[in-house]
Amino acid sequence: MMDQQRSERTIKPIHVLVLAYPTQGHMNPVVEFSKRLVSKGLNVALIIPISEPSKSLHSTNHAMSSIKIEQISDGFEGVDTRELNQDVYFELFAVSVSKSLTNFIEQHQSSQDNPAKVLVYDSVMTWALDIAIQHGMHGASFFTQSCAVSAIYRHVHRGTLKFPLEDSRGQGHVSVPPVISNLKLNDLPSFVADVDAYPAFVKVVLDQFSNVMRANWRLFNTFAELELEVVKWMGSQCPVLTVGPTIPSMYLDKRIQHDKDYGLSLFKLNDAETCIEWLDSKDADSVVYISFGSLASLGEEQMEEIAIGLKRMKSNFLWVVRASEEKKLPCNFMRDMELLDGKGLVVKWCDQLQVLSHGSVGCFMTHCGWNSTMEGVSLGVPMVVMPQWTDQPTNAAFITEVWKVGLRVRVNEKGIVTGEEIESCVNKIMGGERGKEIKANSLKWRERARIAMEEGGSSDNNISDFVKNIIEMYK
Repeated sequence: MMDQQRSERTIKPIHVLVLAYPTQGHMNPVVEFSKRLVSKGLNVALIIPISEPSKSLHSTNHAMSSIKIEQISDGFEGVDTRELNQDVYFELFAVSVSKSLTNFIEQHQSSQDNPAKVLVYDSVMTWALDIAIQHGMHGASFFTQSCAVSAIYRHVHRGTLKFPLEDSRGQGHVSVPPVISNLKLNDLPSFVADVDAYPAFVKVVLDQFSNVMRANWRLFNTFAELELEVVKWMGSQCPVLTVGPTIPSMYLDKRIQHDKDYGLSLFKLNDAETCIEWLDSKDADSVVYISFGSLASLGEEQMEEIAIGLKRMKSNFLWVVRASEEKKLPCNFMRDMELLDGKGLVVKWCDQLQVLSHGSVGCFMTHCGWNSTMEGVSLGVPMVVMPQWTDQPTNAAFITEVWKVGLRVRVNEKGIVTGEEIESCVNKIMGGERGKEIKANSLKWRERARIAMEEGGSSDNNISDFVKNIIEMYK
């Protein structure tokens, strides 16, 4: 009888709740991590706080059918959040989603014979851990940024890196061991380098460490080999698990069938076929792909300089300009495009993974958001980096100085990157000895990323250990 009861218990589905922060850059990693959990036998409910009319989820991936998507209220029904200052937004978001999450967990626990015992939550939503604990659950804090950036924030939170930041050598350097021994002030995350400019964001990123030691797991979207020294240091402070790169399996180990894209998007991919057809018409390694992500907003002067650089360079170009940014294009740019004889294509949004993996793409001009950085590294595409804010300057420093898979554009005295500078960096990547070295390094890191996610790889082992820990709770 006892063996029968034990058998019945083991065949019941084991549930895990995953709470995503509702921006594209935060959603993508937890979506892919959720697919990994499902592939290892767990049932995942992906909870997304979203109710703004301007935001809607578009499902694009068959692999998503194995994950249950649960939308809960973020409290902003009928509210244009763009009119709220950041302090008010984050405070209202935390209060509203805390209530919605509490209601969801209580309904889940009352309706399931074998309810979830673990909540994976985006590390910026620290209050989610308190809710999990109050309901008898364990918490796993998921850091969507790099270990290096998290290490810097941890130094600041502990007081070992103080404001105002001190120039340790009088030459624009600051000592932040073990991140980079020669880190420049402008390589630090903008929330740290200019704390007064981003008070609301500073509070959010530092609060990630306010209760992190109460979480049972700390998960990082990176792989051990990519940030070896930093991962070791973070591990010496508290146990951490690297679980990345969290990009679709078909671009890495190919073990999750149909997993060719993230599967959930806040943007419509109307231009997907147009992009691929256009890329198919170009020679190998002849296209530079330009995208500044889902949030970065450039000034009109900078947009004009990018346009000048693209028109001047020899390479073909594919430029993503979101609908909200189109008005900043030079007034005659789209007309001039018709005179370039198919040299360039401008789209509102695209499937970035599909583009980066295309044989015609030889260079990725990027803002260095962590997801874009991981995609560029994992797909072996050399980069021209033009960081804007938040973690991007630090990511850019690693791309150029540590992994040596890209070049960084220089800004002029006005803080603008000129078209001439853009043209110069792209030309170096697309041809010449420097470009060959960078391409060789890019291919090495691509292989290391793939190995990390293969069976027995560093990240795969960590995910397996995490799953085993959860299963043990039900025995």
